[in-house]
Amino acid sequence: MPSVVKGVIARAKGAPVETVEIIVPDPGPGEAVVTIEACGVCHTDVHYRDGGINDEFPFLLGHEAAGVVEAVGAGVTDVAPGDFVILNWRAVCGQCRACAKGKPQYCFNTYNATQKMTLTDGTELSPALGIGAFIEKTLVASGQCTKVDRADPAAVGLLGCGVMAGFGAAVNTGGVTRGDSVAVIGCGGVGNAAIAGAVVAGATTIIAVDVDERKLERARSFGATHTVNSATTDAVEAIRERTGGYGADVVIDAVGRPETYEQAFYARDLAGTVVLGGVPTPDLEVTLPMIEIFGRGGALKSSWYGDCLPSRDFPMLVDLYRQGRFDLGAFVSETIGLGDVESAFEKMRTGEVLRSVVVL
Repeated sequence: MPSVVKGVIARAKGAPVETVEIIVPDPGPGEAVVTIEACGVCHTDVHYRDGGINDEFPFLLGHEAAGVVEAVGAGVTDVAPGDFVILNWRAVCGQCRACAKGKPQYCFNTYNATQKMTLTDGTELSPALGIGAFIEKTLVASGQCTKVDRADPAAVGLLGCGVMAGFGAAVNTGGVTRGDSVAVIGCGGVGNAAIAGAVVAGATTIIAVDVDERKLERARSFGATHTVNSATTDAVEAIRERTGGYGADVVIDAVGRPETYEQAFYARDLAGTVVLGGVPTPDLEVTLPMIEIFGRGGALKSSWYGDCLPSRDFPMLVDLYRQGRFDLGAFVSETIGLGDVESAFEKMRTGEVLRSVVVL
């Protein structure tokens, strides 16, 4: 029987979010209903609210979530009621050209639940990243559920987006390994996760760049060996100075703006790697001299969801967390209720928090 639960929606572009009643249908074939225990507040949710993703309002916000499977539909064998899961927005199809090449982390045909959750008047909702988890329970495709060992949902749920994006940008996309030098531009949730990932991978020089001293201090707590305030210091020159005059082996732009990408491009060593991990808005463009692109060699990469494969990466990272080697709890600045999401957006905008997490 369909459930009526409370959730947070963005009804119109730029309007404050609302907590309303939402109808969640029983799971159909290939679907699962998940009781949400915790969900992080991510910049992507703000982009949805502000119309920066698309205009398919109203949106059911939230996507960095962990919870327990309540029910599954016909044909579901990968999860069962009672499983503790982290939700993901890369439910691989197993059939597209990327999957056929043995690279499911690049799946081009990821899928979502077929049925729609609705308002009580029948208005269909668009769930953020196909998930919609600022809600007491949500409907997803079963492939969006990754079973992991039970752990603090407020911490491990963050693997559903920002932390995985940052860790993966360093380890999966950037290929950071033992002895590497790494620079990370932008020290929010994604940037600090990239720093923490570089630590786990064995990087020896990790340079954090930001314009906010509070964020640089946090970056040190995640393992940055050097910090650079680019509001007062030339970031490119500072990174070169700290890498023997050469530049870093891997530079990660966790901001996604032309000026930060240009910094990343010129701050890498010859044959080094630039990784774009911050999400740019559609209007932004970057111009670089082609001779510099050619002459520096190396690689310019984009990291989509940290090039992760949830079934492979989530359990591994939860294990590292449980072993005390990857402190996911350090990303949680505060826990809040469903009614506090709008104020959490403002705290995130001002840099007051790393992550607010809704706990249900």
